[in-house]
Amino acid sequence: MSSINPKTYEASPPATVAFLGLGVMGYPMAGHLARAGHRVTVYNRTAAKSVAWCAEFTASGGPNTANSYAATPRLAAHNADIVFCCVGNDDDLRSVTLGPDGAFAGMKPGALFVDHTTASASVARELGATAQHMGLRFIDAPVSGGQAGAQNGMLTVMCGGDSAAFDTAKPVAMAFSRAFTLLGENGAGQLAKMVNQICIAGLVQGLSEAIAFGQQAGLDMNQVLDVIGKGAAQSWQLDNRGKTMVADKFDFGFAVDWMRKDLGLVLDEAKRNGARLPVTALVDQFYADVQHMGGQRWDTSSLIKRLR
Repeated sequence: MSSINPKTYEASPPATVAFLGLGVMGYPMAGHLARAGHRVTVYNRTAAKSVAWCAEFTASGGPNTANSYAATPRLAAHNADIVFCCVGNDDDLRSVTLGPDGAFAGMKPGALFVDHTTASASVARELGATAQHMGLRFIDAPVSGGQAGAQNGMLTVMCGGDSAAFDTAKPVAMAFSRAFTLLGENGAGQLAKMVNQICIAGLVQGLSEAIAFGQQAGLDMNQVLDVIGKGAAQSWQLDNRGKTMVADKFDFGFAVDWMRKDLGLVLDEAKRNGARLPVTALVDQFYADVQHMGGQRWDTSSLIKRLR
């Protein structure tokens, strides 16, 4: 069974691209690039994942058979028009971009690096400046939509960078996106992703309290969710996580550990810009409680576990 779901791709001239990082998001994102007809070279810290990706998206009869994998980010980036990346954090991002084996060292003049890692705004600005100094281009482009969005090729991408680089990236990146939007200079994409995570944290805590309250009151919460989902309380979280929360199922989705990493970035940025985030800070500590319960890899909707 393929790791990606069928999608109709927008017409885009074939490009030579690299993809660094084949985790739960990067693997299907790179797959959509291959299925859209682009020539893809992949790199992953664990080489077995690169081998498996090539077996799925080259030998299995994709639209082209030029896909390959490389032993280092520098080799993967060699001759690429665009280098896409989706790794874990700031340190991981620096490790695949900088140094003698980093992607920047292997990129041709004028090539574009598009980073889909959820990272700090400061590292986006740092790498943007480094890329410019080296005659390269850089866009920070964190995504929203989770693993399902990656598999369906329907991610929402928030971008920071200059408009010319954005215009180069968008037609290719639409292979795995439903929206690809420029929001400002380098760092703006990461700041927008922080806004996204602030919204989600508050929504999930509110939904957790509502479901726990309704269950305590003896209501049929599946029926209640059907009703309120047609009114002002409707949200993506209610539609996609409400009934699994009622059923106490959390072995899927966006992990608590990842959310805590993201909220850490949010709270660090708030210290710098002076924003007051009392609810976000509280929910971050609630997620720490879930981690202590053994829920590091549970979906973020597991916040309700604290209330039972």
